Amino acid sequence: MGGDVIVDRGAGAGHALDMRIPWGWSPALALVLFAFPAYAEFRAGIAVRTITPDPLLPVSGGMGPTHPAAEKRGELTVRALVLENEGDRVAIVSTDLLGFPAVLGDRVRSRVTGIPGDHILIGATHTHSAPDAYAFPDGKGGTTADLKYLDTVVARAAETVTEALQQLSPASLRVASGEAKGRIAYNYYAPDLYDPRVNVLQAVGADGRPLATLVNYAIHPEVIGSDRGICSPDLIGPLCDRIAAAGGGTAIFMNSAQGGMITADNRRPDGEVNTWEECIRIGTLLADESLRVVKDAPLQTNPRIRVTTRVVKFPVEAAGMRAVLQGSPLGYSTDAEGRVSTRLALVELGTATFLTIPGEALPNMGFYLKRKIPGSPVFLLGLTNDAFGYILTAVDWNSFKRYDYITRTSLGEQTGEILIREALQLASDAGLSGK
Repeated sequence: MGGDVIVDRGAGAGHALDMRIPWGWSPALALVLFAFPAYAEFRAGIAVRTITPDPLLPVSGGMGPTHPAAEKRGELTVRALVLENEGDRVAIVSTDLLGFPAVLGDRVRSRVTGIPGDHILIGATHTHSAPDAYAFPDGKGGTTADLKYLDTVVARAAETVTEALQQLSPASLRVASGEAKGRIAYNYYAPDLYDPRVNVLQAVGADGRPLATLVNYAIHPEVIGSDRGICSPDLIGPLCDRIAAAGGGTAIFMNSAQGGMITADNRRPDGEVNTWEECIRIGTLLADESLRVVKDAPLQTNPRIRVTTRVVKFPVEAAGMRAVLQGSPLGYSTDAEGRVSTRLALVELGTATFLTIPGEALPNMGFYLKRKIPGSPVFLLGLTNDAFGYILTAVDWNSFKRYDYITRTSLGEQTGEILIREALQLASDAGLSGK
């Protein structure tokens, strides 16, 4: 189930002492990359673009009909954080969309120079109040997506990464993990079965002030939902606004293992609160808790960066997902055995480790991977580099009536087993010893 492995140990962009061309790079691309000067220091850059459609488009909460949007609350954005040390670069990109499949991510990567494509990690916040980015089949021979809008998102995402590269400046790093306290999230299926920890990365400029704060937390941003006629980043917009207003620099949010079904805690005795004001309450609280957790973390003045990637293949067993892959105009592909391929990435960044997850892993898988993969802390970037629905282990798949929906919207019974095995192998490929 494995694939090719790429371990970049310094032959990346602009390394002045090593002019070897990594396997698979064209000479032209190598010349562009090596034209960038090497810096023997840690640097960071961040940029933001708005991707709210004008006029507004229908919004999507998953497979099924979209809902017309008549108003907006906040702005949908794409945010890119680029980190560099001695020419080794990684970009972490967040889009305010339900998901951002690799067929779109690869189009973004093809437009960016100055950083290897497999070092650009693109995820989605998973708001349920944004246009369809999967291009789900509509059952009538068409799609629920606006393909011209997706072209615009791709272009702006590439612009954002490019601007973040241009904004690189000397920095140091804080990383921390701690429990985010207060009424933020819960498990809709079993209230206490979720990970209350928030992981935070903060890039601090040479003047001692934060340039950027990355928040990594497991939650469905679906306070408003897809059926209220509102286009919105949901609670993620207020989270980013609060971090900026509180002096945390530009914020970027990456979801974690929020599958089955870690959602925003907007419960009240008389029912759920589905308002923009509730988005502000939860987003502000999560922002404040994130800043509290990272505030006293020690500065890492010269954290190294190393990226390891691995191609992984998953069988497509669920009929619903097979129909999406076959019917979408985006051109999803499967191999002769009916498997989809994706690329997992593991990033060593100072004391921290980042692992991409190509969908919505259940929280028990998140706990396991954080425990087994070395890193202090371990960031799980859910819905990143691909967005293949829910990821369950074989013992959970189709086992409970409560899991009917997440079983139907997953690739299949083996997805979780393969992900765990390949993630641990990826850590081994990187030379990290297991726990």
